[in-house]
Amino acid sequence: MSLQDYGVLKGKAIETKKGAGSSPHFQILVSDDKLLFRIAVNVQSQEPPSDVLYFVDENFSHPIIDLLEPMPRGFNKLQCKPGGSALDFIRGNLFDTSLMIPLPYDISGPDNDLNELVQKYVAKAIAMESSTIYAFGERWGPENERDKFFGFTPGNGVHDIHMNQGSSDNFMKYDGVWQDGSLIIHLPDENKWIAIFLAFQSQCFHTDDVQGHRIKDICDKMPPKPTEKSICIIAALVNPKGADKGLESVTLLNTTPEKIDLTGWTLVDKNKKKLVLKDGLGPGETRREHLSGQDIELSNQGGIITLLNKSGIKIDGVSYTKKDASIDGRTIVF
Repeated sequence: MSLQDYGVLKGKAIETKKGAGSSPHFQILVSDDKLLFRIAVNVQSQEPPSDVLYFVDENFSHPIIDLLEPMPRGFNKLQCKPGGSALDFIRGNLFDTSLMIPLPYDISGPDNDLNELVQKYVAKAIAMESSTIYAFGERWGPENERDKFFGFTPGNGVHDIHMNQGSSDNFMKYDGVWQDGSLIIHLPDENKWIAIFLAFQSQCFHTDDVQGHRIKDICDKMPPKPTEKSICIIAALVNPKGADKGLESVTLLNTTPEKIDLTGWTLVDKNKKKLVLKDGLGPGETRREHLSGQDIELSNQGGIITLLNKSGIKIDGVSYTKKDASIDGRTIVF
């Protein structure tokens, strides 16, 4: 079934309430200058382990930023597919999911739980008049009822501000690709973008490309964490001098003490075009894969590069921005 009304709310954060009770959600009141919205952020999982996984990037840099800034305020419905503004924690190379750690939502003492972590960043957005908050998730409303937390009418908002794929059997009907939730905050006075990513420990980071369901052969045999980066994408020549076609390249590094056969592995661009790899790569060796222009394409407007093994499992992924690719002949290092 997946999410029925996926998109991103763009507006100004006004007020917050910490999550509490049997199903705690951190609540954020947001205005788009015409309507009020409530963002409901899960700070505890309904399934064990209950502590939510989180990662915060305080200097978020990704090509999606260039798509967010021109968006109108309000809720913008998004198509759940690559190449646009939709988020996918696994396929979008937004951050390294292996860096996510669990955090309880409510612990005695200052600045040590998930409620307070989200509050810390949203408070900055509230205090800065020029700030903008982007909430990715599923919209609900407008409803005839008054909002039960902030009292405005009509009730209206966005929830599912977390990964929405790889779920356990009880929630797999909501799985889908390119429909993950997140909070992204723009602080212009500090020239900074902050991204908050959340997931449940019961979810798996290896999902199929069609429905976003967990790949059970992998997920049931290992902890729900990403695979170790045996092969890394360490550099790319995105904007070569002269015509780009046939001159772009991606450089790989084998970080392991063993030779790895890359036959059948693929490099994938933001539009899901693929380059099939060949031959092995020795321990500690690098290899520069030259792109013909007939396979994957590295846009100078920003993009992503993903490395999949022959089973289609993500091994590594990187992103670069329009600014990164602005200098002719410069190799981008990841």
